[in-house]
Amino acid sequence: MPTSTLIPDFLLLNGREFRYSDIKQYPANTPVDLNGYEAKVLDFCRQWLNGTLEFGLQTSGSTGEPQRIQMRRQQLAASAHRTADYFDLGPGDRMLVCLNCEYVGGLMMLVRGLELNLHLTIVEPHADPLALVPAEAAFDFVSFVPLQLRTVLENGHAARLNAMKAILVGGAAVESGLARAAQALAVPVYHTYGMTETASHIALRRLNGSDASPYYKVLPGIHVAEDEHGCLTVRADVTDDQLITTNDQVRLLPEEHAFEWLGRADFVINSGGVKVQAEKVEQVLEVALAELNLPPRRAFVAARPDERLGEQVTAFLEGDALSGGQSEQLLALLTERLGRYERPRELVYVPEFKTTASGKLDRRGTVALFNY
Repeated sequence: MPTSTLIPDFLLLNGREFRYSDIKQYPANTPVDLNGYEAKVLDFCRQWLNGTLEFGLQTSGSTGEPQRIQMRRQQLAASAHRTADYFDLGPGDRMLVCLNCEYVGGLMMLVRGLELNLHLTIVEPHADPLALVPAEAAFDFVSFVPLQLRTVLENGHAARLNAMKAILVGGAAVESGLARAAQALAVPVYHTYGMTETASHIALRRLNGSDASPYYKVLPGIHVAEDEHGCLTVRADVTDDQLITTNDQVRLLPEEHAFEWLGRADFVINSGGVKVQAEKVEQVLEVALAELNLPPRRAFVAARPDERLGEQVTAFLEGDALSGGQSEQLLALLTERLGRYERPRELVYVPEFKTTASGKLDRRGTVALFNY
């Protein structure tokens, strides 16, 4: 269906139409049979449409305790307009909102739609959001978590994705298999870098096409630097011109206004006095598991206490234990490709990893189950 340039006066939420004039009066003039998620979405929209100047946002808690922070309207609006300028989004474009709107990724999709007069179709978070909307529904823009993009591709929705202007993927690392699958798409796919404190993404990394890159390109108007520990700092309108110091270790490429993400500073494992970056070991682990032709499974690397080394590198694998022969093959590959202190000294099997309320992997919570 063609894009309408008329400014929309309603949104679609779980298949139902809600007019903005009614949302401004919420909860009056709206159905009483709303579920909790729908009520929260409409309440945020009510606040935005009525000009609220400050909002409380919940951090995801993927690397620490979840926190409630306050953001000014102008910060959220600045982020929305920066994304619109980058992807040439404007009135009449159609956007699918399928991330959890209680967290910044989904909430900022709402802000973009309301601030830029986009057509909003909102569904509750689901592994295959396109299964929740009519087959004929077309969209110009969407943001997924990696699990959603993988599921959408596996379920044969590539043609619907290719009709879009761009796709964002964020909230978690993109493993190599998914990055390879994205190469089959004609639509530009971008991995995002950002956080609640920066009102979502401030940098993008192209995953497919001739412009695919391992580096994140910083968006215009965002000022980044490294602190004395090699961690990224950010200052811009989206931070209310306050300096934000992250826990992400990076290598800046100033001439390209880009950076290489090296890993989380708080994911460094001190094993026998040698500092090991967990994410580096995870990349090698992911490739080794793929080479064993095993069914896909999630895995991560973290520290466990060790009397002699202080901390030992440990690999956590989701699902059933590998057979003895498979474990030996895996450990042999890791020993061959990693340094003495980098290679995992133990494989820990977890039936199901813990996740945060926003659906992200909860490393700390999963590891805590086994640190006794």
